[in-house]
Amino acid sequence: MTRIVVIGGVAAGMSAASQAKRRKPEAEVIALERGPYVSYGACGMPYNIEDPARDIEDLVVITPEQFRKMRGIDARVRHAATAIDTQAKRVTVRDSAREYTLDYDKLVVATGATAVRPPFPGLDLPGVFLLRELTDGDAVKRHIADGRPKRAAIIGAGYIGMEMAEALAERGLQVTVLEKAPQALPGFEPAIAGLVAEELARQSVELRTGVSVQGIEAAGKGLRVATDAGGVECELVLVSVGVRPNVALAKQSGIALGETGAIAVDDHQRTNVADVYAAGDCAEAWHRVLKRPVYIPLGTTANKQGKVAGANAAGADEAFGGIVGSAGFKVFDLEVGRTGLGGAEIERYGLDAISAVSRHASRGHHYPGGVRLTTVLFAERGSGRLLGAQMAGADVVAKRIDVLAAALQAGMTLADVEALDLTYAPPFAPVYDPLLIAAGVARKALAKA
Repeated sequence: MTRIVVIGGVAAGMSAASQAKRRKPEAEVIALERGPYVSYGACGMPYNIEDPARDIEDLVVITPEQFRKMRGIDARVRHAATAIDTQAKRVTVRDSAREYTLDYDKLVVATGATAVRPPFPGLDLPGVFLLRELTDGDAVKRHIADGRPKRAAIIGAGYIGMEMAEALAERGLQVTVLEKAPQALPGFEPAIAGLVAEELARQSVELRTGVSVQGIEAAGKGLRVATDAGGVECELVLVSVGVRPNVALAKQSGIALGETGAIAVDDHQRTNVADVYAAGDCAEAWHRVLKRPVYIPLGTTANKQGKVAGANAAGADEAFGGIVGSAGFKVFDLEVGRTGLGGAEIERYGLDAISAVSRHASRGHHYPGGVRLTTVLFAERGSGRLLGAQMAGADVVAKRIDVLAAALQAGMTLADVEALDLTYAPPFAPVYDPLLIAAGVARKALAKA
């Protein structure tokens, strides 16, 4: 009997295990997860934390028992893979009681990513949290319920920092966000980041940019976050400064890493080692605009890569077509989205491009509820090929970004985007949708460049 072993039991791992079993029902499929949960929606944690009535386990999609009974997958929680012998095709596993080995015919590495732990003191103090796994979310909820903190400091103004600023404010905490970069949302254009800063201020969340955290220390019954621009007194600290691929196990096993530091894979999710695949937040992905591997860890990519890896581990011949880097989030009443390249990436890779900012109403002028949307488009000088987009506003941002993601994947130019036959009805859009206006503004900027 063929044995397929999957290391990692969240998005990529369980997608791989499920697809392998579906493609090859007679195979023995074993999924190893070091934590207590498999198949959960980590991206939903800020919204779960915001609601004190919800249990953190509401985010679990399928339990290990359900995987065994309904899908025939041996999902083992609290079983950590500690070594891979790629010559003998064997994985060493440790659970709470013993250490054992598992031989495999095919192996999928889906070890995910770990939260970055900055090199300053105080991260292990009570009341200081990172937010990556369900156990982290549970710890935050318990601290709010039991400790009743009144003030919170969030270190990092990225996606999670923004979502948690809303969640903690909604729980009644006074929130201060600390960001080392000169603006919130590093990597976004100032026109977008400025709107986020305005929304935080409108919701009484203090944003301090351009500050460097030096450490966290106990202060009376609470905590103090020390920075180069003064301290912040609080009772809860969330450290959210990014993630890095969890690749120590792969690296020790001779599985090659790419330039990004994540596991290098081809379009079939194969690594450099025979019969070993990798997928999800531990692996690189092919960027369809840049035409090179990148590291952009997102749940959508993890599920798709895991599906391809699992299918191919079961003998299929499937390929993952790559990504364009689409993402979105909301902070209070403001929606923010992006796809493709931004100014930072364009500069980093030395591309010749223009950018253009436009602002336009989201609905027909005579229909209530419309707002002004701000859009930034990036296009290649000369060809006019769309390279990326960013948008912010309070009305249907993510789905408009999806249109531009499709345009990127199709290799459209600004002229192509401006000619799109988009839906018109006053409740949904004006006659000229903000995307069409943005493309026209960018075309004019391109003509002057």
